[in-house]
Amino acid sequence: MEEPYYKYSQFLKDKYGEKTYKLPVNLPTTCPNRDGSFAREGCYFCGEEGADFEMLPEDMSVRNQLLENREYIGERYGVDQFIAYFQNYTNTYLPLDRLKEYTKEAAEIEGVVAVYFSTRPDAINERYISALKNSLLEVSSEIELAFEFGLQTVNYKTLRKVNRQHGLAEFIDAVLTAKRFKVEVGAHMILNLPGDDREDIVEGARILSALEVNHVKLHALFIRENSVFATQYKKGELEICSMDEYIDRVILFLENLAPDIAVQRLIGRAPGEESIFENWDTPWWEIHDLIIKRMNERNTYQGRSYNYLKGKALAKF
Repeated sequence: MEEPYYKYSQFLKDKYGEKTYKLPVNLPTTCPNRDGSFAREGCYFCGEEGADFEMLPEDMSVRNQLLENREYIGERYGVDQFIAYFQNYTNTYLPLDRLKEYTKEAAEIEGVVAVYFSTRPDAINERYISALKNSLLEVSSEIELAFEFGLQTVNYKTLRKVNRQHGLAEFIDAVLTAKRFKVEVGAHMILNLPGDDREDIVEGARILSALEVNHVKLHALFIRENSVFATQYKKGELEICSMDEYIDRVILFLENLAPDIAVQRLIGRAPGEESIFENWDTPWWEIHDLIIKRMNERNTYQGRSYNYLKGKALAKF
């Protein structure tokens, strides 16, 4: 089945010359939206476990987590190049000295070509980026630094409703700050948050394109146990769009996304035993294949509607 979008796996091959896989790392951290700095309930879609259902214990050293995951993933997929991926909760929400130690420890693992931090856009600044880059330089000038910022939606009203405790401005600031340091940037987006419509989806793709992010990861909304959304869902107070609607939103997003932005995934996955709603009870790969099938049937592709930047009003002259 032909893939009508720029896959992240191809992006990594283009960049590093061969297959490269992420090795997840679980840091002993939390989130300012959980520890009382901003709030205590967290984002309303986030469960108590964050994103760590496939993670090794946080009390394992960074080195041992990476070595164990490298052995498993390297053997399973036949690869020897890796990205150290600090994934769970807000990974830059730590004292800088500790974060520098974790970064250096990851960079010292053989085969690691990049270190990624998944984090909130309001949990990064110039001081942190500069220090983390220097930590990598102490090991090798070849190892890259990257951030994946959780935006979820460009609709600031929806961000408020889901208790994100940040708006679009913080995301724009984080991307521009990282770009000044020539750091790779990704974004996480949930395409069916309650309150968002198709116009929000289009605008999200356009803003990410204008900011020239390097890659994007798409999710459908999960309802995790012990989350605020779980309570609302059980009471019948939360409306979730149909799977068909989600598929159409993904296609619309891709059509408006710049063709050189890599797409890490079209649909996420969560542990069924910890979720009360997950991908319409359909395997993630089936939804992925339905998206591709529908795009091919419509003869559409990523970037088809990418015609709105670089002074489009002047195209007539």
